[in-house]
Amino acid sequence: MDALPAYDVIVIGSGAGGGTLAHRLAPSGKRVLVLERGDYLPRERDNWDSTAVFVKAKYRAPEFWLDRHGNEFPPEVNYYVGGNTKFYGAALFRLRPEDFGELRHHDGISPAWPLGYDDLEPYYTQAEHLYLVHGRHGEDPWEGPCSAQYAYPPVEHEPRIEQLSLDLEKQGLHPFHLPIGVDLTQDEDGRATHSSACIRCNRVDGFPCLVRAKSDAQVICVEPALRHPNVDMFTNARVTRLETDTSGRSVTSVVAQLPGEREARFSADLVVVACGAVNSAALLLASANDRHPRGLANSSDVVGRHYMRHNNLALMAVSKEPNDTQFQKTLALHDWYLGADDWEYPLGGIQMLGKSDADQIHGEAPRWAGAVTPDMPFEVLAHHAVDFWLCGEDLPRPDNRVTLEDDGRIRLTLDEGNNIAGLRRLRHKLQHMLGHLGMHEHRLLSRSIYLHKGMPIGATAHQAGTVRFGTDPASSALDLNCKAHDLDNLYVVDTSFFPSIGAVNPSLTAIANALRVGDHLLERLG
Repeated sequence: MDALPAYDVIVIGSGAGGGTLAHRLAPSGKRVLVLERGDYLPRERDNWDSTAVFVKAKYRAPEFWLDRHGNEFPPEVNYYVGGNTKFYGAALFRLRPEDFGELRHHDGISPAWPLGYDDLEPYYTQAEHLYLVHGRHGEDPWEGPCSAQYAYPPVEHEPRIEQLSLDLEKQGLHPFHLPIGVDLTQDEDGRATHSSACIRCNRVDGFPCLVRAKSDAQVICVEPALRHPNVDMFTNARVTRLETDTSGRSVTSVVAQLPGEREARFSADLVVVACGAVNSAALLLASANDRHPRGLANSSDVVGRHYMRHNNLALMAVSKEPNDTQFQKTLALHDWYLGADDWEYPLGGIQMLGKSDADQIHGEAPRWAGAVTPDMPFEVLAHHAVDFWLCGEDLPRPDNRVTLEDDGRIRLTLDEGNNIAGLRRLRHKLQHMLGHLGMHEHRLLSRSIYLHKGMPIGATAHQAGTVRFGTDPASSALDLNCKAHDLDNLYVVDTSFFPSIGAVNPSLTAIANALRVGDHLLERLG
């Protein structure tokens, strides 16, 4: 086993949490090492090919996890520099202020956070500016107060989505420009200028960006961090366990598998785990020792528990008029986020998806048998498609959890029917409006290929909650600074720390928290 030089901080993972943290620490001069289990994503034409990305899942990790019954399934995970942000839709929402308090849902309680919206607000602003978020604060009546406007104007709607926004307003609703992280400069007509990195194409959602214009963690944070001489990164370095000293209070070694079956041991004053909620929990569980028989940071027995992943629906409506939109992901609606006039519980939010194309629709063909009529073949359907993403809150259940098999494989136990009544009502709200929105009223088709063959357990892109933070070591694994209660130098900085997940994409909250914890680490390092 190779023993390598000591660092001030080791960050395990280079996604929204780990990549952002490395960027925050880089200017300090402290020696920072990033360990990434994947490599750089290859830049190739398949990056933008629907069949390669969605149908064949070319870039998905070639691994299988087990469900509660022991059946294998392919999780929606991607191991590359930048983590899952290489494939996310870059929708960068803040949680609502109410999400930080206790919320009563149809199926139970969404618990309060140990800090409030105001504590995270300055970091939300910093995160929005760092990740080039385009939007306009003030359009969404239910968003929280903001200390600064977005640094970049919203991505303008194309004509069919502009008409959709006007039609929603006619229904008394409050559509707003979706906050999205792209390196886009628009002219007075909303088109990409000749110098804009983003070209306003239809490949933003679920695809890696071939022109490096999507605000992923590699482009925004990792590469700038590596320009500092004090920051190193090992790719293809899969961390297998963390070792502690004899007291069990300090992580002394990070053990990683390197190419060529070579095992290496790294050390640092501070160790930060940011592998994603499932893999972070798995790493802590795999690091069990005599002092920590249930796994590191797990005296409370919460590590791996309270897994959340949102209740999502990807739906395609059929417009009566052709939809020539290319960059469709520009609109969102939160009127029923916290409840409705006919229901007292939260429903969730609606936002646009990236524009579906003929290849994706052909991939859905077996499931849509009977839904396509001779007057609307697949190519015509693609031309008239308008795509929506419905997002409802999943609740943290202790029995929804990550565990390890004796051979080290990951088992994900999940109740797939948790708190879905609100999502069903949200779908009905959309369904009943279709006729007023210029859509065919009875055609609202499920885009299961976007959710990896319609397997809810496999849709792990919004995973969270497995190493929750809190003030009580008996019911949480981390303190308010995301340091393990049980250890002096171990932190977890990804979506694992969430006590609840709200009903918006979790990436911006993970980014903002990484900036917050980064400031704490800089103060600690002196």
